[in-house]
Formats: sequence, structure tokens, C-alpha cells
Amino acid sequence: MYWAVLILIFLLASVKTSNASKNNKKKPSVSIVIPAYNEEKTVAGVIAAANELSYVDEVIVVDDGSYDKTADEAKFSGSTVISHATNQGKGAAIKTGFKHSKGDIIAFIDADIQNLTSDKIDNIIRPILDGKTDITKTKFIRESGRVTELTAKPLLKFFFPEITFDQPLSGQFAGKRSVLDKIKFEKDYGVDVGIVLDADAHGININEVDIGDIKHDMSPLNSLNEMANEVVRTIINRAIEYGRVTMMDTLGNYIRMATLGLSLIILGLFTIFFVRGIPLEIGVGITLIGIILTIYYLVCLVIKTVAMFRNKSRGNFLRSFIKMHFPVLISALVLILMISTFLSAATISDGKVSIEPTSRNLVIFPGSPDQAIYVRGPYSVDSALENEIDIIRMPQDALNTLELNYGDVLTIDGEQYTVNETRIGEENLLRLPSKVRTVFNVQIGDMISDGNIKGVFEGIQAQRSFNSTNLTSSNVSSNLNFVINAMSSNGVIMAIYLDNKLIDSVSGAIKNNSSYDIQANGIVISSIIVDDLKPGNSYFAYYGDHIIELKILNKTSTLKNFDTNDFGPFLSFNFDY
Repeated sequence: MYWAVLILIFLLASVKTSNASKNNKKKPSVSIVIPAYNEEKTVAGVIAAANELSYVDEVIVVDDGSYDKTADEAKFSGSTVISHATNQGKGAAIKTGFKHSKGDIIAFIDADIQNLTSDKIDNIIRPILDGKTDITKTKFIRESGRVTELTAKPLLKFFFPEITFDQPLSGQFAGKRSVLDKIKFEKDYGVDVGIVLDADAHGININEVDIGDIKHDMSPLNSLNEMANEVVRTIINRAIEYGRVTMMDTLGNYIRMATLGLSLIILGLFTIFFVRGIPLEIGVGITLIGIILTIYYLVCLVIKTVAMFRNKSRGNFLRSFIKMHFPVLISALVLILMISTFLSAATISDGKVSIEPTSRNLVIFPGSPDQAIYVRGPYSVDSALENEIDIIRMPQDALNTLELNYGDVLTIDGEQYTVNETRIGEENLLRLPSKVRTVFNVQIGDMISDGNIKGVFEGIQAQRSFNSTNLTSSNVSSNLNFVINAMSSNGVIMAIYLDNKLIDSVSGAIKNNSSYDIQANGIVISSIIVDDLKPGNSYFAYYGDHIIELKILNKTSTLKNFDTNDFGPFLSFNFDY
């Protein structure tokens, strides 16, 4: 019993100790460093804003050789003041302040800001306190700086394209001491961009935070010229130090030569397959030279890149490398796409061979409207047989191409002609009555290709009669009207039912929201409007006890347009009883 009580006491003590250790966990200390040069009018306000933050442990003003009362104002406002005997530059002041600060987090704030508030400073420091980032830099509302837009951004885009901050020279920043120890502080105006570049190169997490509107004195032109020179020097020096110049020079040359090799391969292949005037040997030679150049310089490129990665840890190096030198990837993609154009698709269906090349240069289509080559036809035009002035004898292949059936009735120039099959031995003979030949503008002996026959019959109205064996009674007949087009279009396969019994399935194009009449015994019993071509949809018409159903089965490509009452009803029934 006593042992149990003793164990319970130890457990409670350990829980209390654990909670106490959590509550006593040390919070990071915060220092604020303010570099100042002749800022007696504004430095006190900046210090006051910093002191309003309860978590700030110290405020240090580095007087960089001011000849006004900057140091006195800073001391009177309660900050620690460290003075340079002479003006050494903003970067040197920041470096001095960092060296004398004690905080785990250090924020660097310009002394010339006229409307600084504690909230703005908190926006800079808070993401680091919350563990969201290692370094913060600011952006704020102002007109684009001349040095930023004309100098910094173009150079950064060229050498460090992965850096896309709105204001890389913003001035205010903060960071953990542990990561700032890795950064080289420039002595002059290059300090801001130098911190950004060092953080990027070391893979340090850096965020840009918006602190709103900032008011400060505009720098004179002579100071802007000095600032621009120092920013340029810093970016160029970092580009050399971090291998970006090597990337542009040595690696850039390898990439350019590899791209040249890929281009020669493309040129050689075009010469081999598409250019008849150049001997095959020359095309092969160009291709081989391109292959050799590509392989050699790609190997050099890989070796050099691997060596750079082994010797230096460059954080965003790979991303920048791809952004700077992706032309070789684009050239390789062009080559792959070009080789794919040499592959064509051939489809054999219902006696028709359709070649559909991916490159239009491989096959020339002489007047074929749908860009296909057919082995059907050609069809020789001949006169109609004696006593067959109202009959067109059509080969089976032509019938299939036009999507007709034997027995269909064509209306040509106001006259009706029944489509009939050819006689034995006349498989490619198209027998047309004299009047039809005149309308079609063809002569006896003319050859009509299978690709052109659709154009010859374009616009012809056709009527199809359904076999009475498919109807519910021998006393019922039915006709469907449609129009032949020269080009295929999107259509549907439609099943026609009478009294729930399938009559036939037909294909044709339907115009959305167009009216299609259905007649029974010469009377229009319904004008259906098809507004949804979704498979499975049905449309109904009623005549007496009879139910007529049109059901969309599927979508298809077709030459036929269902007649929209231009030549007669779309569908008609005759009930003889």
C-alpha cells in the first residue's frame, strides 16, 4: 500500500515538472538594429515604434558618422548608441549593429521612415517568431524605385531568375541569428540584395512581407548613382561566387552546342524525308553530325553539372539552371514531335482504306474534301439502260460512300429516280439518265473518284421506304426524307418504333431546336423539336391508337441531314385501313 502511494507521488511530481518545463521554455530574444546617418528628425520616432513591442529586448542605433544630432536624439529616446567615427556605409552600420546585438532574432530598420508604427515592425518580426520562416524582407507601397527597376531586377532576372521578389532592395529585414551568421554583409548599399542572394544560395527560407505605406526622404541623384553601382557590383560578385557566370559561360556553351546538334538532327531528318532536291547522303551526313555533337556536348554538360553540385551546395541552383537554359529541352521536344510526324495512321473499314498522316507533307490530297485516300472507285459514268429513264444504277461502293440503300428515291431537279444495283460485270459503272448527267455536269466516260462522288450528289434530297416486314401490319408503310451532304458532320443513330416495335435504325444529322414534322395519312400529327441529342432520349408522336417513338441510340459521323420539312415531312406513315 505504501509503495503504491509513493509511486503515485512520483508520477504527480514528474507531470508537474514536465508542465513547468514547457511553461518555462525560453522565448527567443529580439534585437532591433537601426542604421542611421544624419536622421535627427526621424530616428526618435523609429525608436519609439520599436519600444512599443513588448517582446523587443534591445534597440541599437548605429550612428554612421552623422554630423547632426542623430546620436543625441537616439540616446535621449532610450536606445543603445554605437557610433562610427566616419561614414562607412549602410552595410557597415548593419554589420556593426549585428555584432553588438544579443538577440536570437535581429530586425534591421531604416532610421528615415516617417510613418513607422509598431504594427509594421511586428509584421516584419512576427513570421519568424511564429516559426514560419528564417528571414523576412519587406515590400511596401511606393512608386517603383529607379535602381530596382533599371538595375537590380534585370540583373537578377538574368543571373538569378528564381528570385522574383517585388522589391529586392526594400531596406527593412529581419532574421534568425543562426542563419544571419552564414550571410556576408556588404559594407554599402549592396547589403540588401546581398542578403537576398546569400539566403537563396544557402537554401535559407526567406519571405517577402507587405508592411503597407512607407514615407521617407527620396535619395538625391548622386546617391542613386552610387547605390546603383554598389548593387551591380554585389550582384555580379555573387553571380561569380555562386557559379552563375560559369553557368552562363561554360555550361551555356555546352547547352548552345547541344542545341545546335539537335537542330542539325532536325534539319537532316527534314532533308531525308521531305526535301527531294538534296541527295539522301547529304541528309544522312547532317543527321550524323548532329547526333555526334548532341551526344558529346550533352555528356560534357552532365559531367560539369554534376561536378558543380558536388563541389557546392547551391539550394535553388537546379531551378535556376532550368530557367536559364531550357532551350535544349525545347529543342529535344521539337525533335521528338517531329519524329512522331513520320508515323501515320491507316484505317481499313468496309472496303475503304483511309490514310490519316500526322504530317500533311507526307501525303498530298488531290481534291479529297475529307483528306482521305480511298481504294473504292473510281466510277465510270455511262448512260442509263433502255427504258430506265427514272433509274440510277449505282455500284455498291458508291452506295456505301453516299450512305444510301438500294430502293432509295432521289429527287434531282424536280424528278424522282430510284437507286438500283448494277448489273454483273459493271461493278464500277455509274449509269445515269441523260437529264441527271446534265444536272451533275458530267459526260459519258467521265471518271468520278470515290472522294468526289459526295460532291456530285451534294444537296440531293432522298427518300427511304421502310420494308413492310418491319412494320406492325402489311397495311402500314413509312418513308424517311434526308439530304446528302459532301462533308461528314456530327449526327446521331436514331431508332424508329411503331407501337413499341422497331421499324429500323437510321443515321443523320439533326439541327438543335429545329422542327421535324411527322405525318400520318398526309396529316401532320406532330412537329418535334429536338433540343437534346443525348443518347437514350426519346420523342413521341400519336395517331389514333398508334404510338410512334424516335429514340436516339448513339452519336456518329454521317453525310445525311434529316430533312427539316424543306422537301416534305421528315417522317411519314400511311395506314391503309
